[in-house]
Amino acid sequence: MFEAHALVSKSMSMSLHFDRAFLFEKEKRAARRGKLILRFRCLIKMGAGGRLSVPNSPVQRVPHTKPPFTLGQIKKAIPPHCFQRSIPRSFSYVAYDLSLAFLFYYIATSYFSLLPSWLTYLAWPLYWTLQGCTLTGVWVIAHECGHHAFSDYQWLDDTVGLILHSSLLVPYFSWKISHRRHHSNTGSLERDEVFVPKPKSRIPWFSKYLNNPLGRALTLVITLTLGWPLYLAFNVSGRPYNRFACHYDPYGPIYSDRERLQIYISDAGIFTASYVLYRLILAKGLAWVVCMYGIPLLIVNAFLVLITYLQHTHPTLPHYDSLEWDWLRGALATVDRDYGVLNKVFHNITDTHVAHHLFSTMPHYHAMEATRAIKPILGEYYQFDGTPFYKAMWREARECLYVEPDEGGSDKGVFWYRNKF
Repeated sequence: MFEAHALVSKSMSMSLHFDRAFLFEKEKRAARRGKLILRFRCLIKMGAGGRLSVPNSPVQRVPHTKPPFTLGQIKKAIPPHCFQRSIPRSFSYVAYDLSLAFLFYYIATSYFSLLPSWLTYLAWPLYWTLQGCTLTGVWVIAHECGHHAFSDYQWLDDTVGLILHSSLLVPYFSWKISHRRHHSNTGSLERDEVFVPKPKSRIPWFSKYLNNPLGRALTLVITLTLGWPLYLAFNVSGRPYNRFACHYDPYGPIYSDRERLQIYISDAGIFTASYVLYRLILAKGLAWVVCMYGIPLLIVNAFLVLITYLQHTHPTLPHYDSLEWDWLRGALATVDRDYGVLNKVFHNITDTHVAHHLFSTMPHYHAMEATRAIKPILGEYYQFDGTPFYKAMWREARECLYVEPDEGGSDKGVFWYRNKF
């Protein structure tokens, strides 16, 4: 009897021991899961200056109040050498990009005709993609010239920029002037020059009928293919003026009297490039020019529009009217993006855009170091979104349809993107 009682007691003790061990292991597993969740949340916050947009989650907005730092404090955080422009180094990027472009041209003209016909259907799209991306890099260098970030000599910057941009059918001085105004008025609903969002009361009546997958796809195709020439010729998506605005018109409202001569020079550059293309069409044929130059140029234009659109369009970014806008808050109302390997091909214009808006005369080859230096100063005011650009393009087209201030909010001059009609 005593032995049976002892056996039962021992069995109950062992059962209690196993139960406690099981509960202890369960608690340990729960703690590990909690740590993993916490670590995951920390990684999300680290990804974008404290804010990273996650699809289907509540948007955590960029701070829109006056920053607790000044432009001078930001500049002091950047190593002084980052502001130094080197002529040999700047030209090395020009030489590299043009060498790649010539290499792709040489391969296409020398070897594509030797390929089996079925293989050319793969070779030509590959050529168009590689050449278009490379020429986008050339475009970016000309853009640097327009910001006086290529060298210490303005005449040299303008000469290089005029040649490179004209070869890509860009009116160098015309766009340089309007782009400079964009940098001076970023985030302003009244004075910004490019991708200025509209309040709900001013969006076209047909916009609500395009707010569906098919409508968004159509809108994106038109924007990426025709957006750039439409902006240059008709100021589409640009700042509203009281009369017709065109980048080719020296007497248009975009330019002042002292800028007229530069517009004529830009037009002369476009005319010269167009005449060269005309002679090539006569010599080689229209199909040859379209394949060798036209389609890569369409890719350049598409990337230019896409890069600019994604830098200034994001569900978390504010825009300001004249009641709230100031230069520093406007310059911070932009976002760095990740284009993968194309970041380097595009000379990091994609993932260092915040630093570029703060210090536009800084050469691109120092921008990554500068961005790392300013992140601790900017804190939550710095924005980075690592969403793949093709996904971000679709998301922004769906979420960022117009801007309105918060209902009942105290900041009537701060506008946020909306997507509900």
